[in-house]
Amino acid sequence: MTDVLNSELLKLRSVRSTSYVLLAIAVALLGGALISYLMTADWDSSPPDLQQRFGAADPGVMVVPFGQFCLGVLGALAVTSEYGSGMIRTALVSVPRRKAYLAAKTLVVAGVSAVVAVVTTLLAYLTGELITGDRPKPISAYDSLGDAVPTLLANSASLVLLALVGLGLGFLLRSTAGALVTLCGLLFVLPVLTLLLPSPWNDRAYSVMLPVLAPQLSGELPNPPLSPLGAGLVMISYLLVVLGAGATVLLRRDA
Repeated sequence: MTDVLNSELLKLRSVRSTSYVLLAIAVALLGGALISYLMTADWDSSPPDLQQRFGAADPGVMVVPFGQFCLGVLGALAVTSEYGSGMIRTALVSVPRRKAYLAAKTLVVAGVSAVVAVVTTLLAYLTGELITGDRPKPISAYDSLGDAVPTLLANSASLVLLALVGLGLGFLLRSTAGALVTLCGLLFVLPVLTLLLPSPWNDRAYSVMLPVLAPQLSGELPNPPLSPLGAGLVMISYLLVVLGAGATVLLRRDA
């Protein structure tokens, strides 16, 4: 199993798109820092009554949604790049036990995405704190690191979830274009469509969409439709359904 894990890690590192995805996350982090700086500068020059209407100058507000998509792409490409190049046949000949291949691929994608997620969310938090300094709320998102920990953990969990959802879509669809279109639909299109439903179904449907699960998991939303436990169970359900469907396709269909 160790050899299979090392092989999957090497393959993920050698795919050119992995570097592009990580570079895109870094660019998003810089963009979030720039927006945070501009908001803070605007807050400094605003009268007190207007200052109270500002939102938090938190780079994570931009980084997390973009990072979710990027890590979803990373998970999908970990599979579809092999199907696209035909290397999937070689991989399954080298590892004839498909369950071992699936487990190794899942562990590597989960491990790499977890490292990227924790580093990204922590850097976003530290950057925001550095920019806002000792300014009070609402421009400063958190009072201390301890206050930010639930949000950082929830955001990291959502990033890892999207990487594994992308992996499951890769196994299920075996197409890079199909997986990316589906990811865009889950992250950007479907949540907007749920808001068009009549009340109260719009709020209920929107509460189980991928982009809003992390804030509910951390408990930072006031009066959220889902409890932290409920949000966590929905996240697990996404993982079981999508990754389970992808595993079924891998185990039952020819390469």
